[in-house]
Amino acid sequence: MDTILVVNAGSSSVKFQVFSIAPDQTLLRRLRGQMDGIGTRPKLRVVDSAGVELVAQTYPVATVPDVPAALDASAAWLREQLQVKPVAVGHRVVHGGPHFDGPVLVNQDVLARLEKFIALAPLHQPFNLSPIRSLMKNAPDIPQVACFDTAFHRTHDEIADHYAIPRQLYTEGVRRYGFHGLSYEYIAQALQQLAPETGLGRVIVAHLGSGASMCALERGQSVESTMGFTALDGLPMGTRPGQIDPGVILYLLSEKGMSPGEVQNLLYRECGLKGLSGISNDIRELLATDQPRAEFAVDYFVHRIALNAAMLAAALQGIDAFVFTAGIGENSALIRSRIVARLMWLGAELDHEANGRNAALISTPRSRFSIYVLPTDEELMIAKHTMSVLRSRVNGHSEGRLAS
Repeated sequence: MDTILVVNAGSSSVKFQVFSIAPDQTLLRRLRGQMDGIGTRPKLRVVDSAGVELVAQTYPVATVPDVPAALDASAAWLREQLQVKPVAVGHRVVHGGPHFDGPVLVNQDVLARLEKFIALAPLHQPFNLSPIRSLMKNAPDIPQVACFDTAFHRTHDEIADHYAIPRQLYTEGVRRYGFHGLSYEYIAQALQQLAPETGLGRVIVAHLGSGASMCALERGQSVESTMGFTALDGLPMGTRPGQIDPGVILYLLSEKGMSPGEVQNLLYRECGLKGLSGISNDIRELLATDQPRAEFAVDYFVHRIALNAAMLAAALQGIDAFVFTAGIGENSALIRSRIVARLMWLGAELDHEANGRNAALISTPRSRFSIYVLPTDEELMIAKHTMSVLRSRVNGHSEGRLAS
């Protein structure tokens, strides 16, 4: 049975999943794995579809010093132990810029275009592209497909994508892109399966994790998002500030004498929950302590989510459903209850018992709109997109999509 390998590479870890393509063209998840501690204490862990651990193997640091080496070691284990030889590899790539509005078969030209957006997503883009570059060198015959977090939001009206800056800058690509699109795309499809009529209505999705954003959906399409030109905008995150007055950046540069590199490091690594609390970027640690700055950070997080929910409700001119997803959204009943309490003015009413057990539907029948908890599955979306591009390639259609 043919298989597709899905890769999601970060700065210190490489996550991957393997899907088999069944005869009826459905995708069957075979296993999921991760090589973390890259460059410090590399460890490979793989579990099968039932959650049974297949391997937990450590490696010498010198053997796995970087992301390409981690991918090579993971691929070698898959090949030697399970005889996995993928027909294609699908990659999560955070930023597709103005060029790409859908998944694309990667070649040298595509890779060169994507490298131009490294400065717009420094926590993600260079590490997303590193395994692509490595595979192009070491396994050039395997098709690779880039799947973008920005692509799902290309359905926005132009007015939603603009900043109030000269038109020429928009033409050059300075615009509001939105991110976490693979997650929102999966949730849009999952909600339509769970509640077809509601899923085609006016839906706000809160993707709450170390990276956090919100999206307004109408008829299953993105119409507005809290993130913009980069993944810094919108909600406060683990280490990123979210919405911030551009004047603060000018102040840091001109009055504090910080270099652009220092400002970038501050905004991407020292702000958000970590900066507010002075303790941690992990919401679980902040909820477990009674230190005032930790409580303030959590209060701020909830406050900004409620404000952005109102903004998205205005964009939709109403709400039919609100969906929590991603690490915090799927697992923290306390954060969900505090957010819903701030939405009572819109008619939200929480079923506390259902919320406490992480049920799919956590609103009462009296609530003016349904409230759901839905686990996201970005890897499945990547596998679907990769299979779709392979089909197009076989059928002689375009190998990727360039936006106008």
